Amino acid sequence: MTASAPLVASDLDRTLIYSAAALHLDGPDATAPRLLCVEIYQGRPLSYLTETAAALLTELARRTTFVPATTRTREQYRRIRLPGPPPEFAVCANGGRLLVRGESDPDWQRTVAARIAARCAPLDEIRAHLDRTADPAWLRSARTAEDLFAYLVVERPLLPESWVEELAAWAEPRGWTVSLQGRKIYVVPGPLTKSAAVAEVARRTGAPGILAAGDSLLDADLLLAADRAWRPGHGELADTGWRAPHVTGLAERGVAAGEAIARAFLDGATTPGRA
Repeated sequence: MTASAPLVASDLDRTLIYSAAALHLDGPDATAPRLLCVEIYQGRPLSYLTETAAALLTELARRTTFVPATTRTREQYRRIRLPGPPPEFAVCANGGRLLVRGESDPDWQRTVAARIAARCAPLDEIRAHLDRTADPAWLRSARTAEDLFAYLVVERPLLPESWVEELAAWAEPRGWTVSLQGRKIYVVPGPLTKSAAVAEVARRTGAPGILAAGDSLLDADLLLAADRAWRPGHGELADTGWRAPHVTGLAERGVAAGEAIARAFLDGATTPGRA
């Protein structure tokens, strides 16, 4: 990596890595790509990428400042073993934790806490509302992440769409945003963004540009803040038709999209004028 290398920030789940249920392998089995497992949970394989994507990411880590940017907690993130050297920087908890060589940066934690306290209703108020309104018929569990935001694990076929819309309308004036991703409903304070944490990494490294990718509405701010960005052909952003002039919507879905994103990152980072 050189001092003038761009910064590459990417969401992980359903952007670069995929569970078995999200692989979207709909072609003949004999032509399916070889997969590399990058996460084990409770003794079982959980997340994958293609072997081709693994090689691309290894080269990307050599040429750029590669920053995983995830909504996962630190504990959940540390289960992942991406190919290549461990990233020097990683963004966890949707921007609430900035890891520097694996350790949470205390200055960044204080900055985030102050922004949330100034602009948002307390987490306890959000949790109390979720406890009152979530229906046990479709709710599987209610959790908090890093004492920063709340999320629900739901039985998606039983979840009324109107409930999510009503939750978003209730949360917005209190400074919180709502995102539905697969079986999870995230309720996140507005100042808690991946883009803010990635901008801090760019400031510290002096990166001349930012490339980014993501699939969900929680990634939209990151994509908008980047110089160039990509989204897969699945996920909240694709389903809602979200777009921006500098964001490329890929046709690929599932693990094939992860490979396409890794290739686009490497091309954008190594072609003069493309970052």
